[in-house]
Amino acid sequence: MNELLTTSEMGEADRLAAESGIPTLDLMERAGRSVADVTVKMAVELARPNARIVVLCGPGNNGGDGFVAARYLRERGFDVRVFLLGERTALKGDAAEMARRWPLPLRPASVDVLQSMNIVVDGLFGAGLSRPLEGEAVDLVQSVNASGIPVIAIDVPSGLDGTTGEHSGPVIRARKTVTFFRKKPGHLLMPGRDLCGDVIVAQIGIPDRVLETVKPTIHENHPLLWLNAYPWAKDGGNKYDRGHAVVASGPAQQTGAARLGARGALRIGAGLVTAVGNAPATAVNAAHLTAIMVRIVEGKTALAEFLKDARRNAVLIGPGASVGIDTAAEVLAVLKSSAAAVLDADALTSFVGKSNDAVRAEGGMGFLARNGDEEISPDTLFAAIRERTAPVVLTPHEGEFKRLFGELPGSKIDRARAASAKSGAIVILKGTDTVIAAPDGRSVINANAPPWLATAGSGDVLAGFVLGLLAQRMGAFDAACAAVWLHGECAQRFGIGLIAEDLPEMLPQVLRDLHARTAY
Repeated sequence: MNELLTTSEMGEADRLAAESGIPTLDLMERAGRSVADVTVKMAVELARPNARIVVLCGPGNNGGDGFVAARYLRERGFDVRVFLLGERTALKGDAAEMARRWPLPLRPASVDVLQSMNIVVDGLFGAGLSRPLEGEAVDLVQSVNASGIPVIAIDVPSGLDGTTGEHSGPVIRARKTVTFFRKKPGHLLMPGRDLCGDVIVAQIGIPDRVLETVKPTIHENHPLLWLNAYPWAKDGGNKYDRGHAVVASGPAQQTGAARLGARGALRIGAGLVTAVGNAPATAVNAAHLTAIMVRIVEGKTALAEFLKDARRNAVLIGPGASVGIDTAAEVLAVLKSSAAAVLDADALTSFVGKSNDAVRAEGGMGFLARNGDEEISPDTLFAAIRERTAPVVLTPHEGEFKRLFGELPGSKIDRARAASAKSGAIVILKGTDTVIAAPDGRSVINANAPPWLATAGSGDVLAGFVLGLLAQRMGAFDAACAAVWLHGECAQRFGIGLIAEDLPEMLPQVLRDLHARTAY
């Protein structure tokens, strides 16, 4: 149940359910009852068994769900008041019928309806709203938010786009959101994820088989997506079976990022890991590393020569590498090898190559320099990726992404998909709502990253997790999804106070629990 349906896909699912013979009134009845069930639980959580509940209904099907929820709550003994935004004559179809079944008068919605209320049920507008709220709706939403009264939103908080997670005007801030059949991308993408609060998915009788027709391409990241492909160690295997990961180190004063990546690759199961760099950097790395090997690899062609050994089958470059023509040239050398590649941080910015201030002023997409006869630009990088058969994973944060790809339009999903299609690489667009996208259009939203994961070096560990899984020959998209989820889960398990070095040390506990699932 980790499929995510856009608002249009959810509309198709509703239509297919109706065409299969399921009455739409029945679907609305179950949806409203589910909202009532969650509202009763909130009243218990608030220690208000006699809670006074206001249900705000809009002119569409969200309002219809609200009328049903109000009826069930009244039957359970709550003091329920229903207010309608707009004229009753504007109600159509199922919503009009559910309004008829409400046994008490419908009152016009206004900012005064919140006085002495304990819970608000928001049934004003649903996920398909494509315009900003206006007029009375704005005043009402602002009053609800200012009141501090806990809100349960139906489908999505009013004013939020269910597909993008964005809003262009005022939007309800909910404590809980009840949606139906499947979540939508907007429940997980920021700021929607924050505005929805806890999201409860209610099953209202839409059969799973409709997904065979809808064919959703967006999923929530979860082990169910990739656990069957996870490269667990096998009896009779040895370290050489589990791949040899290579991490390109930065200069002596910037070696820590490479070591974090190398540690992540080793912890996640790569059979061998080698940190390579120039002599001063290797001396520093040698003083810190034990199970991870070190090797002096310096000179214009040295890294390319080192990677000619096909046993060195995965490489990470970028963490702490320094931005410049030399790093760009090394990235291009990596891409000419047969090794799976993870490009992070400076490996990406080196193909933009201007100062950070200049890049920000221009919105990205600048030229760096020439590498011999070759112009170095984002297009140079993308062409080199598309020419190879071995996979490439890019791991930009938002700033690096904009510098490399410019200002792409659309939601975070749209931007990650466009970048993946343009570059030919798997793209991990990092953030609270990390998106993983493949060139074929598959995309996944990750939702388990806690706020304390935003700490120096955590991205280097993530790149190392991806590297280690690629070394073990896990498919690149699965490896990216698994690495991102494991990264978030490690942070969740550790809790507040996390630093990057803690992430690899939490991984054995997380993997042990995951491995136990495969035994059944």
